[in-house]
Amino acid sequence: MNLSDKIKNTVRNVPDFPKLGINFKDISPVVESPLLSKEIIQEFSSQLTGKHIDAIVGVESRGFIYGMPLALEMNVPFVLVRKAGKLPFETVQYSYDLEYGSAVVEMHIDSIKTDWNVFIHDDLLATGGTAIAAAELVKKQSGNIIGFGFLIELSFLKGREKLTKYSENIINLATY
Repeated sequence: MNLSDKIKNTVRNVPDFPKLGINFKDISPVVESPLLSKEIIQEFSSQLTGKHIDAIVGVESRGFIYGMPLALEMNVPFVLVRKAGKLPFETVQYSYDLEYGSAVVEMHIDSIKTDWNVFIHDDLLATGGTAIAAAELVKKQSGNIIGFGFLIELSFLKGREKLTKYSENIINLATY
């Protein structure tokens, strides 16, 4: 069985969460599998081989799950993107709309160095709003977006199309 099928067979579908009509993709069973998680990190790492990456940015909170081990695997810094008010030092912020609301995310002002090549990781690509917000934070600090990585992509929401203006390198391991 290929990795995409393993992920799809492990993800739990939760209907009507967080609101009616949403079919939530719960990755809890995936992260509870050490063997599958190791395979996921290895796959992301292998797809990034040969690319010059200075940092991995992980988006709160599920983007931290595989973003940090990926950064360790690649021996680069891991940078947090968090909801507004969660970081203790001076930050840059970006406001955006979600599939079912709006949000503000931020990153420490000194997390990305000028001209760093940054790979942005989150668990799921839906409409692209959160990934765009992370990319805008990187750009505010004069960094370059080298690519995006997602465990899951909901292709019917067409988030990928919005991300290509930042990078054509968009990795997903399972598509719905």
